Amino acid sequence: MASELDQILISYDQPDFRENLRERRKKSLLEKYQPFGTPESNQNLNLVRQIVWDVAQRGDKAVAEYTKKYDDVDLKPEEFLVSQAALEEAHKKINNDLLKSICQAIENVKKYQKEILIDKEKTPFGIKYTPIKRVGICVPGASAPLPSTVIMCAVPAQVAGVEEIVAVSPPKCNDSIHPDILAVCHELKIDKVYRIGGAQAVAALAWGTETINKVDKIVGPGNWWVQMAKREAFGYVGVDSVAGPSEVLIIANEKANPAWVAADMLSQVEHTPGLAWLLTNSKKFAAQVLDAINEQIKQLLRPDEITKSLKEYSAVVIEKNMEKLIENANDFAAEHLEIQCGDESRKIADQIENAGAIFIGDYSPVAVGDYWAGPSHTLPTGTSAKFFSALSANDFIKSTSIIEYSKEKLAESADDIIRLAEAEGLDAHARSVQIRQQK
Repeated sequence: MASELDQILISYDQPDFRENLRERRKKSLLEKYQPFGTPESNQNLNLVRQIVWDVAQRGDKAVAEYTKKYDDVDLKPEEFLVSQAALEEAHKKINNDLLKSICQAIENVKKYQKEILIDKEKTPFGIKYTPIKRVGICVPGASAPLPSTVIMCAVPAQVAGVEEIVAVSPPKCNDSIHPDILAVCHELKIDKVYRIGGAQAVAALAWGTETINKVDKIVGPGNWWVQMAKREAFGYVGVDSVAGPSEVLIIANEKANPAWVAADMLSQVEHTPGLAWLLTNSKKFAAQVLDAINEQIKQLLRPDEITKSLKEYSAVVIEKNMEKLIENANDFAAEHLEIQCGDESRKIADQIENAGAIFIGDYSPVAVGDYWAGPSHTLPTGTSAKFFSALSANDFIKSTSIIEYSKEKLAESADDIIRLAEAEGLDAHARSVQIRQQK
């Protein structure tokens, strides 16, 4: 039976297949970087810059004004910080079973991050590793509160040895932060939690205010305004990446369960906007997945929004062979890449070079990584997995080069160093070596 979602099907035997595929992908990528290239986009980008630099110059007063303007919450600077009593109260009232799950998730992430952490005791001569001193975490709390983000950002930082962790989240729950987020912060002993969000929160972390100390690195997801503010602050502080809408790319063949693949696609699209792409070499399987999507959408809370997101940014792509699917997947460089191809899944995974995280097999949905497995769910999006990595404990450690020459070693190298400095016209550089060679 025909459905409105048939338009997201792109097959190798359709006219202009490659062109349609490129255009579809381009449109999904533009959602990350939008709104660029239009009068409205320039206006919005200028507004982000204005907010960031206004906070940098006027501090708390500007933060309070923008919180009132955009979150409709009137806070005095001394009210930005969530009290210790409120953190304790949220922790006390959280559902006990949920708290147990949170604590186990924390242990899972901690164990994994410890295993992959650079061993500072075994570093080679010439380099020194030091934890970043102060880190800020952006925790979304508008469209949906994400307490898991606190775990996935804070635990790797703690494992790395970060001295102080600060969290910011918008005051969208009774003029404060969702209690589940506060409970997780308390569990992790994060006591600097500020109920501010948006570009103004990023700016406050990056430049510091009268009540909020400057951090050295800002991590965590957020909407377009948060990401563009991180982009604006990058260089003055470190950032994890500039992330866009959540996305999943699924490679599947007829050995996969179409209902499960449909559910995994919908789990990303429900972020609205969220991107979900299926790459398959089977027309029959593609049709089964589309049927399953149509059926499952009826059972969801926001079917119209999800359908719109599917139609605008997602696709079911049929290629002739698996080699082309793998090539497409590496070019896509997805945030989440699922491979559901039966006993071929691991072999295919070995050929993937670009992905934020790879989920192998039928029983590894993205949700396992989002909440439980151990790797952080803070991942690169929009092809940036070609040069960014999943957030890990190692991202909270910086390296310093160590150079130590003796008198004899410098003398041995002096002529070469002087020659190179003079070739660049830097005679003072050359002289700094020559003066040490004089008797």
